Amino acid sequence: MECIILDEIKDYDGSQISSLWAYNLADVQADSIIAFRGACDVKTEHMIDLEDKKQGDIIFSTDMLHFIIEHFDSTDLRLVYARQRLFTAIVREVLSSRFPGIDRMGDDLFINNRKLTVSIASTSAVSQKIHFGINVVHDHYGSLDEMGIRGDEIATVLHEIAKAYSAEISDIEKDLRKSRPLDVI
Repeated sequence: MECIILDEIKDYDGSQISSLWAYNLADVQADSIIAFRGACDVKTEHMIDLEDKKQGDIIFSTDMLHFIIEHFDSTDLRLVYARQRLFTAIVREVLSSRFPGIDRMGDDLFINNRKLTVSIASTSAVSQKIHFGINVVHDHYGSLDEMGIRGDEIATVLHEIAKAYSAEISDIEKDLRKSRPLDVI
């Protein structure tokens, strides 16, 4: 799995959830995680969650950490949701080392009963995609700033999360190649 950390600010508008975004952005033709910082303003036409769309929800933040994950081994919706939950658990683990009061409900993280993250997972004919965003600063929702994570530590958190997911997936791939099937003796 390729792990790419973008140094420049890049805003997320929902179009990045499309298949082959990593290929268009950085010529990546493999499973990947791309991490970056920027604003978030998801346009209605890019909303994947039909419940959010029906309710007219607004997905907006002036400053977020973003993670775009793409896997090419399956288009199974159940598997991509399992991967999304694994990623959420990894984010919680990384952040809990700095701020112990993080709660998880499904694919969402909360601090002080305030939602800290946004996330969506889906599939196409080509791949599985996940977007996961963490508020850096926000007046109405939880944020890294509220947790005391500021300055250079924000970039450190971005790197740690992306590398931890990449390592976890690589470890799973390694385990797949060393386990014999149950029906072989």
